[in-house]
Amino acid sequence: MNREDNMEKKESLIPQSNNEDHLFAQIKQMLDKARRQIAQTVNTVTVEAYWQVGKYIVDYEQAGNVKAEYGKGIIDRLSKRLTAEYGGGFSTTNIRYMRQFYLYYPIRHTVCDKLSWSHYRHLIRVENEAARKYYMSECVAENWSVRQLQRQINTMFYERMLASRDKEAVKAEIQTSAPKTWTPREIIRDPFILEFLGIKQGEHFLEGDLEQMLISKLQHFLLELGRGYSFVARQKRITLDGQHFYIDLVFYNILARCYVLIDLKIDTLTHQDLGQMQMYVNYYTRELMNPGDNPPVGIVLCAEKNDAVVKYTLPQDEKQIFAAQYMTYLPTQKELQELIYGDHEN
Repeated sequence: MNREDNMEKKESLIPQSNNEDHLFAQIKQMLDKARRQIAQTVNTVTVEAYWQVGKYIVDYEQAGNVKAEYGKGIIDRLSKRLTAEYGGGFSTTNIRYMRQFYLYYPIRHTVCDKLSWSHYRHLIRVENEAARKYYMSECVAENWSVRQLQRQINTMFYERMLASRDKEAVKAEIQTSAPKTWTPREIIRDPFILEFLGIKQGEHFLEGDLEQMLISKLQHFLLELGRGYSFVARQKRITLDGQHFYIDLVFYNILARCYVLIDLKIDTLTHQDLGQMQMYVNYYTRELMNPGDNPPVGIVLCAEKNDAVVKYTLPQDEKQIFAAQYMTYLPTQKELQELIYGDHEN
């Protein structure tokens, strides 16, 4: 081996410098950003194109070019011709979505470029206009993935929220982007759907098991809790005259600017459960509130809620203590509607 070969071998054994690592990191950061921008551009162009397709179809129909007996077949024929020309993406179902997309969003600037076509496919299936606007605004504000949006729609998140709040106030809120003051009731929903825990119907578990499962699936639970929540503590200990008490879960809601205390119960709600939560809320109010905080909120999350117990245990104007039922499986739409509207129609 000659001298030059030895030198090259020695150079190859020299560790890469920190400066070179920094150079690689800069290039990687730039390329990752470029890829995200490319993906966003492709998404924006795709949504724009599909909106235009829907517009062309509706304009064609409204111009009288499609008679009643031929109306059903126009999308089938378009699907075959577009698929032959461009390949996938133009099934009859997808073209019907494009047509409906334009009908729901006839004004182009109401279409948000931050959402993908997959987002809009799910939004189009929501017939209730107010619910559709809500899901769209939450998608943008909370950066929901397609799967998260699908989950919220399937669990009737909007309807559950509406049942716990003033309906007219919610509808007015959706129509405006102006800042608002959130009240405790506006961050509560009933029931809570915890299907993401993977618990089978009839499966036995303890309160500690439920707490651990919620912590292990914290991101899913935060999604179910709604906007503005951040995790603070589990098994938060408070001591009164040497006696220890433990709050299962503590969160902070930045929109309502208050602590949210959650106690988990695997049985039917009792008045003792509400009384214990009242003690927790009183303690946080007097000892742990920070300057600028609103009074804390307490939620007793139980397997079965007793409305009569809630009614006669808590004052009529109670604004800090709430009871809500949880379900560990995804109920049918009929079951959800009965839970949501059965107790709130009057």
